[in-house]
Amino acid sequence: MIPDEDVERVRDHADIVQIIGEHVNLRRVGSDWRGPCPFHQGTHRNFSVSPKKRMYYCFVCHAGGDVFNFLQKRLGLDWPSAVRTVAEKSGIEIREVETRREGPDPREPVWEANAAAAEYFQRMLWDDELGALAREYLAKRHVSREAGEKFGLGFAPREIGLLRGYLNTLGYDDARLLSAGLLVQREEAEEPRPRFRGRLMFPIYDASGRPSGFGGRLIGPGEPKYLNSADSVTFTKGRLLYGLNWARHAIRRDERLLLVEGYFDVVRLVLAGIESVVAPLGTALTEEQASMISRQTKNVFLLYDSDAAGQKATFRAGDLLLSQGVSVRVVTLPDGEDPDTFVDSHGRAALETHIDAAVDVFDRKVQILERQGWFADLHKRRRAIDRLLPTIRATADLVTRDMYIARASEASGVDRNVLSREAGGANAREVSARTSPTAAPPEAHQEQMRMRDRRVGERRDAREAPARRPPGGGPAVERYLLRVILAHPAYLEMAAEADVGPATFEDVRYRELFETLTRIGADASPEVVVGELSADAALVYDEMLGEPPESFVDLETTYRDTVAKLRIRELDKQNDELQRLIPMASEAEKNVLLAEKEANARKARALRTRAT
Repeated sequence: MIPDEDVERVRDHADIVQIIGEHVNLRRVGSDWRGPCPFHQGTHRNFSVSPKKRMYYCFVCHAGGDVFNFLQKRLGLDWPSAVRTVAEKSGIEIREVETRREGPDPREPVWEANAAAAEYFQRMLWDDELGALAREYLAKRHVSREAGEKFGLGFAPREIGLLRGYLNTLGYDDARLLSAGLLVQREEAEEPRPRFRGRLMFPIYDASGRPSGFGGRLIGPGEPKYLNSADSVTFTKGRLLYGLNWARHAIRRDERLLLVEGYFDVVRLVLAGIESVVAPLGTALTEEQASMISRQTKNVFLLYDSDAAGQKATFRAGDLLLSQGVSVRVVTLPDGEDPDTFVDSHGRAALETHIDAAVDVFDRKVQILERQGWFADLHKRRRAIDRLLPTIRATADLVTRDMYIARASEASGVDRNVLSREAGGANAREVSARTSPTAAPPEAHQEQMRMRDRRVGERRDAREAPARRPPGGGPAVERYLLRVILAHPAYLEMAAEADVGPATFEDVRYRELFETLTRIGADASPEVVVGELSADAALVYDEMLGEPPESFVDLETTYRDTVAKLRIRELDKQNDELQRLIPMASEAEKNVLLAEKEANARKARALRTRAT
């Protein structure tokens, strides 16, 4: 077996004009090549070969395809032989991953079971009384039987034994149906049950058109609305794209790919004549799917729903595709519309108009931030830049990346050299930035690292010996303050007067305990307090009650020191944020920020003096 990625590599490197030219007398006509068709023995130059699209087509007999199809039809080769022949002519080495075994591909039994199940589902949908509700549902969505049969739509009835009984009579035993994910069995003693019940079924094919699994849409109330096949030897939802088996030739012909969210979006667009469309399988786009798309084309249009969730999915998919060197544009539909409903109401021509008006994914993100006023305010501007930086960092094409930096500088008023440093940086920071869209500039980053090291030391010291004085500003000092409050409840009110609140606590368990003590009183009985806490918070509360108060030299001193150190930590955090804002600020704004930063530093120095 030849891996799909090797097939794509051979196709991309093949000189289709040279290979077909060995069998047809071709002559250049514009950007294409023409000759007499070898399939209907034509004498006129009605046979066209397009090196740009990597396709051939006859305008008389309508034969068409790629270079592999040509050799299959012309020389009678099977598929692997055609690929090997083209690879040899193109100087491409391909891997043979076939194992030396007797019998068919081990995935073949699952493909066969899925094909038999697909036929059963189709019969239940169109010819059985049990499919009546599903037929009504399709009628409401303006999907005819002819259209449904084009995509192999079917229906899985709710009745438990029908699918199993039918497939058993065809020779498919339970073991095969379980391995294909058509049946599920939670316990050995339990009878196998169908995975899909009461659902409209969408067969899902791999890129070569083999039935790999299913997606099921629930007819009627219930959850989940959509359900995919379980992972199997033929099905991994993050590595398949719905509709790619139909769209591959159209993608090359149109030199574009439309990425939509759902099965019905694909169905509707194909029925309208827009065939270069695919969808992930009901989940966010994965890196594997983005890589598959990049091998098909470098021009992708994102056509997601116009709601907030669709917008979020659009930009996440855009970053993944940009990392694969793909050019990504966003098609914007009117509010409340999705591709399915829009094409159903307005037709192909209206959608093509919106596709023609598509905007680059980065420019679209900038537009949204501008319209929402994110560049008008300094603090918002910093956060707006944080939203743009991940897309800049994700972009593999250096020219596109540079244009994005220029666009961000133009929109925000921030010097492009500053943005370039923020987006570039050292490799470690760049990797970190991919998972943290709010990466700090170098100065703040170094201070954060110093704080982290200080907190690690505090936790180590706290483990090694009971401290006589509260440690620095990490979670350990939060514990000390709570122990003081538990030893003397009057300190709870004093802490509140000193602006210590739940938000002061970084450790979620300590925060929950402080919040609970504030609500019910620090002098409440342990039984009452524990009844209000989660298991994790109750555990640390119980530990604190067991720690002797003698570890404090003086409650008053310990209270004063802990509050001071928590306040110092808050001031340091404020200065970290101010430092992040400074590179983005104008000269006048920088003076204000620097003055505020210096005032915070003075307060922190005074508190440190009192706390030592």
